Amino acid sequence: MLLKDRIIVALDTPSLEATIPFVRQLSPYVACFKIGLELMTSAGAPVAVRQIHELGGSLFFDGKFNDIPNTIAGASRAVAALKVKMFDVHASSGVQGMRAAVQNKGKSQVIAVTVLTSFEEDSCRHIFGAGSQEKVLQFARDAKEAGVDGIVCSPQELKWLGEDPSLNGLIRITPGIRPVWAGKGDQKRVLTPKEAIALGATHLVIGRPITEPPPEVGSPVDAVRKIWEEIEEVCR
Repeated sequence: MLLKDRIIVALDTPSLEATIPFVRQLSPYVACFKIGLELMTSAGAPVAVRQIHELGGSLFFDGKFNDIPNTIAGASRAVAALKVKMFDVHASSGVQGMRAAVQNKGKSQVIAVTVLTSFEEDSCRHIFGAGSQEKVLQFARDAKEAGVDGIVCSPQELKWLGEDPSLNGLIRITPGIRPVWAGKGDQKRVLTPKEAIALGATHLVIGRPITEPPPEVGSPVDAVRKIWEEIEEVCR
């Protein structure tokens, strides 16, 4: 896998006008772009996807589907028709919900979201009734049973996941990635790009450190190149 194929840029932008410059700059340097609910709502998902595709960008459609299986099936068919590279579904929708996405994914990849990286342990226990390690492992096993292509998890869960051979073959996408030169923002369970790759991450989701790099780093392209340098050794 090329270094560029490891990086997914999170475009947490409010409009297409704010999104397009990043796609133009970064398309040659990253695997794909993750667009979320803000842009989908403001611009309209089909419009946003079409525009980014026309600019040469591949897409991770971060819709986080979480509903009854029949509704997830319909949403999955609709997003697969947009020819996105991947889209996600909450693992908390259950095996049947995730399986509905898999059965209607077309040529896209289905990614299961486990526990959000903004959750601290107290939040995880309050919402799911258990700590992050227990819930991420459970959700990952459910996702594997459902036949998804991969999961989203905190980089801090990668070690535990790697110790379970039943999870071999899953793509492991990790948000909560912060280079040493970037702040943590609202992420709680974070690691550096090098640490995450060394622990088994296949893809790194990185937003503000690339789209809003510190002045001393330079442009978004400079930030990507700096991350390449950081992970090159562990990607050999």
